[in-house]
Amino acid sequence: MIKFVFLSGLVILFIVLTVRTVHFSRTSPPVQECKATDSDFIPLSDVMLSRFQRALSIKTVSKDVGDYDREELEKFKNFIVEKFPRLHSSPLVEWEVVNNYSLLYSIKGSNPGLKPFLLMSHLDVVPATNIEEWDAPPFSGDVVDGFIYGRGALDVKQCVMGILEAVEYLLSKNIKPVRSFYVAFGHDEEVHGMDGAQMLANRLKEKGISELEFVSDEGLPVTEGLVPGVKKPVASLGVSEKGQVILKLSVEDAPGHSSMPPKESTIGILARAVDRLESTPHPSMMGYGVEKDMMEQLAPEMNIAQRMIFANIWLFRPLISWFMSTKPTTNAMIRTVTAVTMFNAGVKNNIIPPLAEAVVNHRIHPSQTVQEVVDYDRAVIADSRVKIEVLSGFEPHPVAGYSDTDFGYQVLKTSIRQVWPQAVVVPGIMMGNTDTRFYLNFTTNVYRFSPTYMLPGDPQRFHGINERLSVKNYEQVINFYYHLIRNSEQAGVSPAHQDHADL
Repeated sequence: MIKFVFLSGLVILFIVLTVRTVHFSRTSPPVQECKATDSDFIPLSDVMLSRFQRALSIKTVSKDVGDYDREELEKFKNFIVEKFPRLHSSPLVEWEVVNNYSLLYSIKGSNPGLKPFLLMSHLDVVPATNIEEWDAPPFSGDVVDGFIYGRGALDVKQCVMGILEAVEYLLSKNIKPVRSFYVAFGHDEEVHGMDGAQMLANRLKEKGISELEFVSDEGLPVTEGLVPGVKKPVASLGVSEKGQVILKLSVEDAPGHSSMPPKESTIGILARAVDRLESTPHPSMMGYGVEKDMMEQLAPEMNIAQRMIFANIWLFRPLISWFMSTKPTTNAMIRTVTAVTMFNAGVKNNIIPPLAEAVVNHRIHPSQTVQEVVDYDRAVIADSRVKIEVLSGFEPHPVAGYSDTDFGYQVLKTSIRQVWPQAVVVPGIMMGNTDTRFYLNFTTNVYRFSPTYMLPGDPQRFHGINERLSVKNYEQVINFYYHLIRNSEQAGVSPAHQDHADL
C-alpha cells in the first residue's frame, strides 16, 4: 500500500511538472523593429562617429574621492557645449553646470501634466592599465576592424554621447516632446559620485522637482551567448541594485615575545573568524527576489530539461541554488556575497602582535538588510573576542516595478525590443553600484540598462584591457535613446513604435 501511494505520488508529480513545463510560456505584444528605412531611424554619420572618438580621447580619469582630472573634465564639458549647438541654444532647453563639471539639462515638453523622467550617465572613466596590451591606445578612439577602442567605450561615454546625439537630433527636426525630461551627467561616478550626482540631485530639489516618472541609468547590457541554455540575446533590465556594507574585524590582546607564544594569537583568532565567514556563505535567496522572475521568464527559451527545472523553481530551488553557487557570477545573483579585501597584523618578526584587523566587503542581496548581514556574521564568527565595526554601508535599492502595467519598465522594454527585436527582456539585479542611489527620493522606478551588445569575452573589457564598442552598436545606442525619449511621451498606455510627425 505504501509503495502504491509513493508511486502514485511520483506519477502525479511528474504530470504536474510536465504540464507546467509544456504550458510555461511568455508572450510580449509585438513591436515594430527600428529599421534603417524608417523615418525616425538615425543613421550614424561620420560627424557623429568622430564626436564619439573625440569624447573617448579626453582623459576624464577618476582615481579616488575628490581625485579626478579637472582639466580634462573642463575640456570634455566645453567639447559637449561646442559640438551640440542646438541642445545648448534651443528655447526648449535649460542647462547648467553643477559643481564645476557636472551637466544638468531640462527639456520642456508640451504637456506639463505628465511627470518628467530622467536620463543619467557619467563623464568620468577609470584609469587605463596594461597599455602595451591594448590593440589600440586606450585614449585614442581609434577604429580597428569595426570596433571603436577607448576607455569609456563601454563605461559609459557611449551612453553620454548617445543621449546627446538623440536629443540633438530631436531638436534638429523641430520636434517638441510631449513629456518633459531631464538629462544629468555626473563627473565622479567612478569614485562614489558625491561631487557629481549627489550635487545634481540636490539641484533638482532646489528647482522644485519632487517626483519623476522613472529614471534610466547605466546598467546591465544586451548579451548573446552568455546565458547558458538560451540562444537568443538576453537584455537584462536592472530593477534593483545590491547594497553594501564594509566591516572591520579586529582582535586585540597584550603583545608578547615569540619565544613564549600564547595558545591563540590575535592573528590566529582573526584567521579562524575569516575562515568561518568564507566557509559559511550567506543563505541563498533564490526564490525570494527578482532572480526568480528573471529565470522564469527565460525558461521558455531553454531546452526541455532546463525549462522543466526553471519552470518549477518551487521544487528545484535547492538544485538551482547549488548550481548557481558554483560560479562567482551567478552566485552573486542569489545571495549576499562576502569578500575579504584586507588583512593587517604584526609589527616585528619576533613580537606576538597586539592587534589583528581584516576588512570584509559584503554586497547585499535586495532581500536582506545591512543589519541582517551584520547579525549573520556575528552569529557565524561566534567569538566575542572578535570586534565587528561597520565602516560604511547602504541598504539595497528598492525594487522598481516590472509588471505589464509599470510604465517605465514597459517603455524601456519596448525601446530595447525595437532596436534588438530578437532579444528576451527580463528583470535583473545590478551587482555593482551606480549613481542612482542619489535619485531614489524622486521615484522607486529606477532602471539600470546600458544599450551595449556583448558577446563572450566582452565583460572582461569593463575596466580592463581593450575596452571597445562596435560601430554598429554605437548607432544602436543612439537609436535606443531616441526611441526611449519618443516612447516616453505617452501617458499610461503601452508605447508603440510609430513614425512621428514634426510638432
